[in-house]
Amino acid sequence: MSVRTIGVVMNGVTGRMGYRQHLVRSVLAINEQGGVTLSDGTRVTLNPILVGRSETKLADLAARHGLSDYTTDLDAALDRAEIYFDAQVTQARVKSVLKAIEAGKHVYTEKPTAESVEEAVALARAAADKGVKNGVVQDKLFLPGLLKLKRLIDGGFFGRVLSVRGEFGYWVFEGDWQAAQRPSWNYRAEDGGGIVLDMFPHWHYVLENLFGRVQSVYAKAVTHIPTRVDERGEPYEATADDAAYGVFELEGGVIAQINSSWAVRVNRDELVEFQVDGTHGSAVAGLRNCRFQHRAGTPKPVWNPDLPVTHRFRDDWQEVPDNGEFENGFKIQWELFLRHVLEDAPFPYDFAAGARGVQLAELGLRSSAEGRRIEVTPL
Repeated sequence: MSVRTIGVVMNGVTGRMGYRQHLVRSVLAINEQGGVTLSDGTRVTLNPILVGRSETKLADLAARHGLSDYTTDLDAALDRAEIYFDAQVTQARVKSVLKAIEAGKHVYTEKPTAESVEEAVALARAAADKGVKNGVVQDKLFLPGLLKLKRLIDGGFFGRVLSVRGEFGYWVFEGDWQAAQRPSWNYRAEDGGGIVLDMFPHWHYVLENLFGRVQSVYAKAVTHIPTRVDERGEPYEATADDAAYGVFELEGGVIAQINSSWAVRVNRDELVEFQVDGTHGSAVAGLRNCRFQHRAGTPKPVWNPDLPVTHRFRDDWQEVPDNGEFENGFKIQWELFLRHVLEDAPFPYDFAAGARGVQLAELGLRSSAEGRRIEVTPL
């Protein structure tokens, strides 16, 4: 059995997501298991080349994991790699990705791929023109809860799907009496912040891959907390939306409603939950778990506000069994992308899919500003 090593530029891994989910739990985890095995039996391991703006931070991170290849020079790093990965803040992404494409590197990137549809489409066209493989992280599709939900969908459990209701969010502290658990740039529109740009690309790929193409959006984006305190302890004006309430019409007549908020206190089992209602059954899926109720087991409640409710409705639901082990979704998608690059295996989560996610965010903000429903034109 032959073994080969390929270079992977990892730009932005000093950030929380890039470090934990992509470097540690994906790339290094792939190496720890002996690499990715291709269909011909070849094992491929990865040489992560760390890139960022701070050499000190890169050196500390590299020393922590026994790595030696790091630099602040992106051009020099690209010369030693076959794949470029980007986990930078969104504002810095387009320029770096275009440089990698021009250098002929295959590109895998976090989302959103850009701040505007125009830029996102330009990236997709540039990659196609150069003939490089390209992919966008769509991690929530690989969550155990959503994989169980997809199992129900594929098995015809729901009959005709009627609606999807999503609740996402938690309370992000303002930064004064308790430190905020998200960076301050998330709340500045001028720095690429905002929950619509952050989360609507997620909701797009979840809806598109599980239920059907998004045909229209009506959204209201708001800034509930107008002033926050940054990492230096300085107050600043929150210019980006911290909550968004959206209604999406999907092909086939499915209606999806998704609330996204960094100003909500959690009264649900998981930080994100999707309830799917169909003619034959319903399900509630979170990050890890999925509960279902078939029509044969559906109770028949009667509305009577004069009497206390004694029925325990949650007891009528069953858990979808694991029926197998679930790996880290980020690592699974890394392995899929590597096989796509190295042996042309299928990978549908490309820059075109990323552009559709950016389009939904852009139309969501436009819908909020204009106070109207907006149709989604296929890209």
